[in-house]
Amino acid sequence: MEFLLEQNLIQVSSFFAVTLGILVLFIGRRLNQAVPVLKEFSIPEPVTGGILFSVLFSLFYAFTSIEISFNLVARDILLVYFFTTIGINSSLGDLMKGGRPLVVLLLITIGYMVVQNLTGITVAGLFGLESPVGLLGGSVSLIGGHGTAIAWSPRIAEEYGISNAMEIGIASATFGLILASLMGGPIAKFLIQKHQLKPQTVEPLDIGSEENQAPKQINSFDFLDAVLAIHICIILGFVINEGISELGLQLPLFVSCLFAGIIMTNLVPKSFPRLTGTQWPSRKPAVALLADISLGTFLAMSLMSMQLWTLIDLAGPIFTILAAQFLVAVLINIYVVFPAMGKNFDAAVICSGFGGISLGSTPTAMANMSAVSQRYGNSHLAFIIVPLVCAFFIDLVNALMIPFFLANF
Repeated sequence: MEFLLEQNLIQVSSFFAVTLGILVLFIGRRLNQAVPVLKEFSIPEPVTGGILFSVLFSLFYAFTSIEISFNLVARDILLVYFFTTIGINSSLGDLMKGGRPLVVLLLITIGYMVVQNLTGITVAGLFGLESPVGLLGGSVSLIGGHGTAIAWSPRIAEEYGISNAMEIGIASATFGLILASLMGGPIAKFLIQKHQLKPQTVEPLDIGSEENQAPKQINSFDFLDAVLAIHICIILGFVINEGISELGLQLPLFVSCLFAGIIMTNLVPKSFPRLTGTQWPSRKPAVALLADISLGTFLAMSLMSMQLWTLIDLAGPIFTILAAQFLVAVLINIYVVFPAMGKNFDAAVICSGFGGISLGSTPTAMANMSAVSQRYGNSHLAFIIVPLVCAFFIDLVNALMIPFFLANF
């Protein structure tokens, strides 16, 4: 059954949620084509459509008191697909090239997380709120995202007596996601135009196809090669994830699959043709197409399912904290990240991704960079180091930083 109607609740099945996500993605694309300012500032298409539908669903709730809830299991599978394609596109040479920028961006991100928490605590104090509330409006929900907010909110509620900790965390993560989605493109546009930046070399896109150019021809076996490679890497990623779990370390499956893709890309290409008669599909148009579809649909589903009506009562303090966080993120992006990354085109694309990291999520960062790359040109370096920083290291750092701030502030 696609819909289950209960009292004041419509539950939408996983299959129909994916179908609606695809429709939202199409509508976002049409809106971006029809409204020049959206394309001009490289607003990702799933963001345009997803925010529109979340507003429409909220208006529906306001007039009918009927809540629409989506089964998002399939959405998480799309995230695994997407990060596996990023791993498949990563050669050892790319990783060596990204070594120093990766370390620099990681150190900046760690420092930014400290600043983000201090900002949240300071603004919360201005409202007479306790420090844990500021943390909920800091790295717990912003860099951490919905998952970290959901994980930490019950503990904060129990140990510090903040009964609405879950609502504060979810509200901050939700509005942070929106701000992050809208931040990356304008920042990159500003930096590219101010410094007259262009790619040093023309690189094939990691996600999607170039604007105003016909997509390269992909036949059925090109597509199947890419799907087979992705599935092989996901199987290996699952095995890696199980092994890591046995050691007591919990990582999201998409991180393990990202590493599996990197491993396979650097070990298999010479033997893969014996199996399929073709080359390993690293950085091939079919992989870029699958990356574009999976990321776009994932983000469209994430944004369209936001329940904005649950956040109204928390608007005052949350909006003030987020306004301060937004300002800090923009300043650090322009005056710290961009110079540290080299003040070149790669640095501008990385800044669009950092905009997604700073207030949103890893998929938001990738969507920001994809929109910028499709408009101005690709930066493969950005697609290597940004996901490694925000999909792996951030969660580990946050797991140590949050208890430290709770104990000392």
